[in-house]
Amino acid sequence: MSHPESSTGSPKGAAAARKSHHQSEGTAAPSQIKLSPAEQRERAREWLQQVLAAMGIPAVVRVVGEVIEIEASSLTPAQKQVLLSKVLPGPLPKETKVDEERTPVVLDALQYLANTILNLNQPEDQQQPYILDLGGYRERRLQELKALVAAAVEKVRGSGREYEFPEHLSAADRRQIHTLLKDPAYADLETFSRGKEPDRRLVIRRASRRG
Repeated sequence: MSHPESSTGSPKGAAAARKSHHQSEGTAAPSQIKLSPAEQRERAREWLQQVLAAMGIPAVVRVVGEVIEIEASSLTPAQKQVLLSKVLPGPLPKETKVDEERTPVVLDALQYLANTILNLNQPEDQQQPYILDLGGYRERRLQELKALVAAAVEKVRGSGREYEFPEHLSAADRRQIHTLLKDPAYADLETFSRGKEPDRRLVIRRASRRG
């Protein structure tokens, strides 16, 4: 990459992100005033913009509906690559293979941090799910997950046996599939996760009969 290290997710950029986390605690601190969902998303937008700036990525961040979106046009190609890369920045061993089913490591990490930090010590009715996106990635991934779910549901209903997703799914993907399968159309099915990270797998099976 031809851009400065601080704009490509180097250790220097990571240190800046950690520094920004501490500096932005005021932004993330619990508020005594009840915020509307729109105000919470604006708070998340400000937090993300601060973190990206500390990483050396002074991106434009905006709220689009329920999504906190990083404007692709405000990034260099190298910065986009860092945020959407499926492996951590830095040199890889020659034998390392990139799993194309993986989701963007840095974008997912930022989304995880947003949901953890901004909901910390918040009352349950004030907790908000935050979705971070770049270049329409989340919508594309949602369509991919819907296709995976449809195929898995067909196998479970056809065979009566549980189905374990062979694909590597991030925690965000697993939560999304859990949400998709809460639809009443799938009332005969249930999901759970098996194993431990980094090899935690999602399983779909016939719902247990109660009573």
